[in-house]
Amino acid sequence: MEENLKIFCDGLEKLDLNLTKEKLNQFLIFYHLMIEKNKVMNLTSITEWKEVVEKHFLDSLSLASALDLSGEMKILDLGTGAGFPGIPLKIAFPQLDLVLMDSLKKRVTFLDEVIHALKLSHVRAIHGRAEEMARKSEYREKFDLCVSRAVSNLSSLSEYCLPFVRRGGMFVSYKSGKIDEEVAQARKAIQVMGGELPEVRKFTLAGTDLSRSFVQIKKKKETPKAYPRKAGVPSKDPIQ
Repeated sequence: MEENLKIFCDGLEKLDLNLTKEKLNQFLIFYHLMIEKNKVMNLTSITEWKEVVEKHFLDSLSLASALDLSGEMKILDLGTGAGFPGIPLKIAFPQLDLVLMDSLKKRVTFLDEVIHALKLSHVRAIHGRAEEMARKSEYREKFDLCVSRAVSNLSSLSEYCLPFVRRGGMFVSYKSGKIDEEVAQARKAIQVMGGELPEVRKFTLAGTDLSRSFVQIKKKKETPKAYPRKAGVPSKDPIQ
């Protein structure tokens, strides 16, 4: 396993991150829990250690090269799935106050197991759809940062995510390197949701030749009460 950890540590070094043995061990436990649960439910198609390190762990943590995550911050990971990027960010930056939100109850149950096994505090896994949860006063415009690795188009994602972000906060979408056309098509949706035109940071994923992008959208005004629209509508009929 030391050789396996070297792959991870080399990638962390490229991100200028230095994790303690305890934190590295938490990543190992997380990996084994995910692989074991993946035998009975579909959490991820990526299961080999090297690929998980590159495409899940390091990809999630690359946000640290774009934003300062060292302070206290209230973060929402929307459509978190198996816990990405939220769980890796929480392990590396334990002071973060994190909410993991997913529409599938089985995934949320798995995340509760991970939170317990890793002894993480100030993190909650919530079951619910973005369209409904964003209308609840305890979540609407309450987060400093919303992150998402969901595969929806940026227009739909902006409608899902920006209502959760406080004015002055930010939504960051993890995307592939080829994002220019998608960003252009999402501009109206971003503005309608109260966001500024995005800053796109393109980079190569640490230790790989994979091109990635962070689409960083600052929230400049409150989201109109009409948004997000009813369940399913943002995906079926994105604002253009």
